[in-house]
Amino acid sequence: MKLFEPTALGALRLSNRIVMAPLTRTRAGEHGVPNDLLVEHYAQRATLGMIITEGTWPVQEGRSYPGQPGIETDEQIAGWRRVADAVHERGGTIVMQLMHGGRVSHPSISQTPRIVGPSAVAAPGQTHLADGSKAEMPVPHALTTDEVAEAVQAHVQAARNAIAAGLDGVEVHGANGYLVHQFMSRHSNTRTDQYGGSPENRARFAVEVVTAVAAAVGADRTGIRLSPEHGIQGVIEDDAADVRAVYTAIAEGLAPLGLAFIDVLHAEPAGELVQGIRRTAGAPFVVNSGFSVMTDRDEAIAVIEGDVADAIAVGRPAIANPDLAERWEQDAELNQPRPELFYGQTGEGYTDYPTLTEVRASVA
Repeated sequence: MKLFEPTALGALRLSNRIVMAPLTRTRAGEHGVPNDLLVEHYAQRATLGMIITEGTWPVQEGRSYPGQPGIETDEQIAGWRRVADAVHERGGTIVMQLMHGGRVSHPSISQTPRIVGPSAVAAPGQTHLADGSKAEMPVPHALTTDEVAEAVQAHVQAARNAIAAGLDGVEVHGANGYLVHQFMSRHSNTRTDQYGGSPENRARFAVEVVTAVAAAVGADRTGIRLSPEHGIQGVIEDDAADVRAVYTAIAEGLAPLGLAFIDVLHAEPAGELVQGIRRTAGAPFVVNSGFSVMTDRDEAIAVIEGDVADAIAVGRPAIANPDLAERWEQDAELNQPRPELFYGQTGEGYTDYPTLTEVRASVA
């Protein structure tokens, strides 16, 4: 079956077409430095066709969660080098998701005087602080035009740092309500300059970031994650015509680049909206049907055999099954994920899921 066959996404070589989706896990400590836990966690999953790391902040101001890793300091780069080396030693491919959280943060999390966004519009609700308390999402500083250009360059430097750390490529996080996605929605972007108003203007920041990153580290090592119609953290896309216009503008802007891949999170990956992005952008395509229902083996096979995408990204099955590709190929029973342990500081629910070999040995 094609799901278990090798493929290439640009310069990225995949041993199979199962991709580990980017998954926030908050195990990188106070200073965002990848540690032994991260090294083990990612190395355990090296037999997946490609690993996309958890969202990693390019600059301190873009940090969204306590325990989230960064790729800004020498210590963080060195920590990620250990991760990349461990994955490569086991024959894996790993790319880093560059995630600037924008307004989804709090100064006590970012440890900076402010948080930023396209406009001075707070994300709804509360966030969890490092001490376990909750706080209202603050009103962000609206980036000036010059500061928007600085945010583009922050992604560029982060991409260079990721490649210097030995990762195989990068994915710009343009989904799930974080900074790049915040520019796309009229609910979080009320600007009146070249980055606001029309769908084309609201698409501009995403295109500029990806274009600059691709120029810095190679388009064939650059991807982007998008989540059209996926309302989260106050980034709402509730107008079908506007959604089509924004994502068409993004796809048209990305089409000339020759990207390694476009990674789309949507409940209906075979639908016209998602497949329209695929046709227009013309890049290798990765899909993820979302996290309300866990992706299963049959869906993954159908997506690839039906030419819905070139690869499929999976989240919770990859969390709970470090050897997911082997289990799916053998149609073996899976470990079940433990959602209460998705976010934490220890190896419990992180590095302690048994492999199929270990499970069979325990019952032999």
